[in-house]
Amino acid sequence: MKIERQIGVGSVRLTGRAKKYLREVLNANRLSYGPFSRKFEQAFGQAHGCSQAIFVNSGTSALQLAVAALKEKYQWPDGDEIIVPALTFVASSNVIIKNNLTPVFVDVHPRYYNLDPALLEKAITSRTRAIMVVHLFGQPAEMDTIMTIAQQHNLRVIEDSCETMFARYDGKSVGSFGDISCFSTYACHIICTGVGGLATTNDLELAVLLRSLANHGRDAIYISMDDDKTDDLHKLGMIMDRRFNFVRLGYSYRATEMEAALGLAQVEEIERNISKRRRHARFLRQQLAPWKEHLQLPEIMPKAEHSFMMFPLVLTNQAISRHELTLFLEQNNIETREMLPLTNQPYNQRLFGEDLEEKYPAAQFINERGFYIGCHPDLTKEELHYVVEKFAEFFRQKGL
Repeated sequence: MKIERQIGVGSVRLTGRAKKYLREVLNANRLSYGPFSRKFEQAFGQAHGCSQAIFVNSGTSALQLAVAALKEKYQWPDGDEIIVPALTFVASSNVIIKNNLTPVFVDVHPRYYNLDPALLEKAITSRTRAIMVVHLFGQPAEMDTIMTIAQQHNLRVIEDSCETMFARYDGKSVGSFGDISCFSTYACHIICTGVGGLATTNDLELAVLLRSLANHGRDAIYISMDDDKTDDLHKLGMIMDRRFNFVRLGYSYRATEMEAALGLAQVEEIERNISKRRRHARFLRQQLAPWKEHLQLPEIMPKAEHSFMMFPLVLTNQAISRHELTLFLEQNNIETREMLPLTNQPYNQRLFGEDLEEKYPAAQFINERGFYIGCHPDLTKEELHYVVEKFAEFFRQKGL
């Protein structure tokens, strides 16, 4: 079998509904925050057990806002600490540093890849203020244990759920455990709007802070151009007096109605997306099982659902380099990506020491041996069989 086009780690598929919503945006001549943004926020928040959702221009922006909002509400001094997994995308720790706080890394579970709760309490100090839990690759972290520890130590919880949507842990949706949760709708994510992200919460005070921070720190009385549409002259006068008040240092993290239209269409059609991801993952796990002594397949944690934003793999056969396997796959039009190395990044090693990676052996092993391939809903049966065929060919060449 030969495949000419690349089998990517993600895909974009604009359905008829998405195109219809885009036309409605264009016909309305309204690109700034409006009805599609509000509908998208409401639908996404409701799907994740949150009464408040704030649509912004990236998942990283949502994380930056989350840390800033909690820091302001709870008056954390510069230098205080937030715990973060040693395996995650660089944005998770970057936003902590950007808010003049200190990331404290905790190693991850070697088979589930999320923060290992057994190691969590050892990292807590008198300056720890929050835990940033990261739900990687589509699977929730072990939230019951993490939330118990957070409550015992009076710590806030931020869920970095940029890679995991529409998944539950012990019957409860990701995004509904922490004080604030953050999601990404960037290219190749479970919902893809090109650029975009959301912060969700059930705390109205935090929601007001998040919206203000995303809009230059503006007075919450005027966030949208619709906010001054009132027949109440007294209220209108107050809005006019305050709509150019900026009450805190903020950012410009707004998204547009066009991205919101794409996001709303995908939320309304999410069942196909998630069911196909899970079906593809089941196929790959079954068909790659003959090489499980050499290749660690993704496992689903007890109590958890997995949305499989991607299909993570760790090469356990030390006689084979990851580079050798991924180069073979790439040469055969199967796109691969490393599993989000963090502690071996030059910037972090300059900040925290050249031996940073050695302190987190599970993350180090995954950094060196882990990669992922696509598990998106637009993979065809032919492509899935081709992927398995190429893994078989590689291991056959190795005599395995």
